[in-house]
Order: sequence, then C-alpha cells, then structure tokens
Amino acid sequence: MFGKRGSSGNGQFGQGGQTEQGQVHKQPQPDVAPKKVEVAPSVELKPKQQVKVVPEPAQPVVEAEPKRSENYYDVKTTVFNALIDTIDLTQLANLNNDAAREEIRDIVGEILAIQNVIMPISEQEELIEDICNDVLGYGPLEPLLARDDIADIMINGAHDTFIEVDGKVQHSSVRFTDNMQLLNICQRIVSQVGRRVDETSPICDARLPDGSRVNVIVPPLALEGPTMTIRKFKKDRLTLQQLMEFKAISPEGKQVLEIIGKSRCNIVISGGTGSGKTTLLNCMTAYADKDERVITCEDSAELQLQQPHVVRLETRPPNLEGEGEITMRDLVKNCLRMRPDRIIVGEVRGPEAFDLLQAMNTGHDGSMGTLHSNSPREAISRLESMILMGGFALPAKTIREMIVGSVDVIIQASRLRDGSRKITKITEVIGMEGEVPTLQDIFVHDIVGEDENGKLVGRHRSTGITRPKFYERAQYFGEHHRLTEVLSNAEVTDEHGNPLGEAHV
Repeated sequence: MFGKRGSSGNGQFGQGGQTEQGQVHKQPQPDVAPKKVEVAPSVELKPKQQVKVVPEPAQPVVEAEPKRSENYYDVKTTVFNALIDTIDLTQLANLNNDAAREEIRDIVGEILAIQNVIMPISEQEELIEDICNDVLGYGPLEPLLARDDIADIMINGAHDTFIEVDGKVQHSSVRFTDNMQLLNICQRIVSQVGRRVDETSPICDARLPDGSRVNVIVPPLALEGPTMTIRKFKKDRLTLQQLMEFKAISPEGKQVLEIIGKSRCNIVISGGTGSGKTTLLNCMTAYADKDERVITCEDSAELQLQQPHVVRLETRPPNLEGEGEITMRDLVKNCLRMRPDRIIVGEVRGPEAFDLLQAMNTGHDGSMGTLHSNSPREAISRLESMILMGGFALPAKTIREMIVGSVDVIIQASRLRDGSRKITKITEVIGMEGEVPTLQDIFVHDIVGEDENGKLVGRHRSTGITRPKFYERAQYFGEHHRLTEVLSNAEVTDEHGNPLGEAHV
C-alpha cells in the first residue's frame, strides 16, 4: 500500500511508515472513532439491462446509465478526500496503470471498512471504480468514453452532461462533484498534448490518445463553469465499405470514390459541423499507395492514416507572452519543402487555402482537405473568401481560375434531420464559363420520403454522366473501364429509359 512518507500521523486515516522490504503501508489511528456512513437502500443499483429497440423516432437505443443519489456522491467525496490524505502520489506515479489501480482499490477497500460504509457489493464496486477513474483517468468521463455508440460528449458545467447517440442529443446522468473536479480533468486532458487551459488562456483545442477531438472553454468566458466538448472517434477506423453498409453511400458511389482516390484526384470534402467530413477524409486516405510520402497538417492531430510513410504535423498556439504560434499556413508552406507526394489538411479555415491550392497545382496530386460549407457551389465561394482573408490582392477571376485548376472533385457530406449522415453529392469541377466556375454532379442523393419511424428514405443515383472530366486521369491509372461500368450501372432511368436527372451546371 502507499502511505505518505514522513507523515507525523495527523491524517484521519493513518500515518505512513516504510517496512524493511521498502513497501509503504499505513495504519489507522486508534484515537479516531470509525465513522458509520449509510447509503439509502433505495439507491441500490440494478444490473445494466439490454435496451430493446423501440420503433419510435424519439426513443434512441442507448445503454442504461446508473442513477445515483446525493448520498452516493457524499460518500464518494468523503472516501476520495480520505484517499488523497492517505496515499503517496509520488510513489503511485512510479507504477504502471494496472498496478496503481490495484493499489488504489486496496486502499479504498480499507477506507470503506474503517468508516463502516454500508452499501451493496455491486454499488461498492462501482464506487471503487469511480474513484480509480478520478485518480488515474478522466473521472466520470470514463464510462462515456468506453461506449462506442456515442458520437459527441457535451459537458456544460459540473452537473449537466449531454451525449449524442444515433444522431440525437440526450441528457446523461453522468455528473462531476463540482466545477473544480471538472476543471482538473480538463487540465489533465490538454496537458497531455502540451497545452494549458486557465483564466489567462481560457480556450483550448486538444485531443485524446485515440484521436478524439476536444474543445475546452473555462470561466470567465464560460459563465456556467468549465465547458468541454468531445467529438469521439470510433475505436476501429471506418472504411468506405462500412459507410456503404451504414447506407451513407451506395455500392456504386463507393466504387466511384475508390476510383477517385486511386486516380489521385485533388479532393475537397465539404459539409456542415458533425456531418462526417473527417471520417470520410480518413476513408479516402486509404487509397494512397504504400510507397507515397503523405504529410498531414491539423490543428489537433486526429487523422488515423495506415500508410507506412506518414508525417503528422500539428499547429501550436502562442505562449503566455503571445509568441511562438505556429499557424496552419506555416505548416502547409513548410510541407512544400518536405518532398511530399500528398498533402492532407485536416480542416481548411483561412489563408492556408491559398497554399493548399498551390500544392495541388504544382505536382502534389491526390492532396485533400475539408472545409465547412453546405454545397459544392458554396465550397468554391468559401475557398475564394478564405484566400481573400489572407490579404492576397488578386482579382476574383484569378482566384477562381486557381481553384478550378487545382480542385478536381468536391464531395459533399451532410447530416440529415433524422440524425443520419449521408454523402449527398460527388461533384467535379470542370472549368469556367466567363468568371463563373462550372460544376458537374456525378452522384447525388435524393430524399424520397419518410418511414413510420421518422427515418428519411432516400437513394443515391448517377446523373447519367459516364465520362466525367477526371476520366483521363482514371485512364492513366487504369481505372477508366471500371469507372464507365460503374456509372452506367448506377444510372437511374424513367419509364422511357431516359436518365433521371441532369448534370448541375
């Protein structure tokens, strides 16, 4: 066990001494009467039960969360404070996670016995696990992070936590002891990536070890207490095959995306917040050849590339003196000196759009990036606006010609009102008409109705174009026959055999 070395014995739960074998132990003080803490039997936890699928749109299928009383949290606070007074954190830090967790379990078990805490065994095990998570992990967040069905975790102060499951936001029973505990967990997360969050630097972007994206904003900017938003990544990296199984894209659309990736087209993935842009970008990077040198630039590194030759770069915020900032544009400019085959920008937000387009137009075929917009046409306007944000004194026509000459395909991802995520358009950039960029839809998603459960019913279809502009690029990589076959098979016709839908110009 770990007790505090050199303690004079004034702690409530005993003083620490060291044995001849070097093991630290503790003894309860005889002059402290055991404290009896009872937990109301009404809070006894029942085993988690499988939630059955209910065919109602307002009832998403989620795992049951334990409901805990105020008494439970009072006991937890008392035991946690006693644990902190008892253990030697310096020695605890020298152990690996499993050994440290086992030591904490033993000490908490002794504290519960000393205090005569009366509670069911199952609830006592959950209490011990919660305290282990508080000391070694992310506290009350651990159960939510372990669930793979949660897409987002939104914490609005210590007592309000919301989660997104199946595209629907719902309240969670998870809560923190107070705002100080929540702030400590926020600081623990951001410190792992060399960043900080406090009153002098109240906004911070970070990531978890699995790549999940974290945003933290604390008082005085957040009025209700520390606010943290976690965009979770699934444990297993998704593929286009899985997106097809989730009906985010049709089998023919999946093959078109594969051909686009293998043909090294320059791709912009467009979509709103939470539409699945980064997930789709991850899927598209799977088609980079194993011998390509791929360089990624991100604000917080979350891409999960599987190629052997990948260089990951991450921006850096300014220090306390406001110096040392490394922006996305700095990273993209530096990429050009690193002999990349492909450059992948996690999210294009500003003047770095100019440097990415330059890279696309100077031999770095297959480069990719994501940006926020609601349609492929709007994505072109957004790129133009971001270039102008950099102070480039270029005519609008010149900027648009640069965009048209750099970007081959725009893939539009959308989150529909029923919570489902779809790839709604695969659009190619084909040229200019006067000063207006010309776009051409290759694949589109049509909503045709709604089922009895409130889920939208739709279909992916080809627009009837069997020889798109990137056909020559596909031919160069030996994918042209497959491209023509896929687009022909996916073509939707009316009762007269005529293609349904026309290219959008």
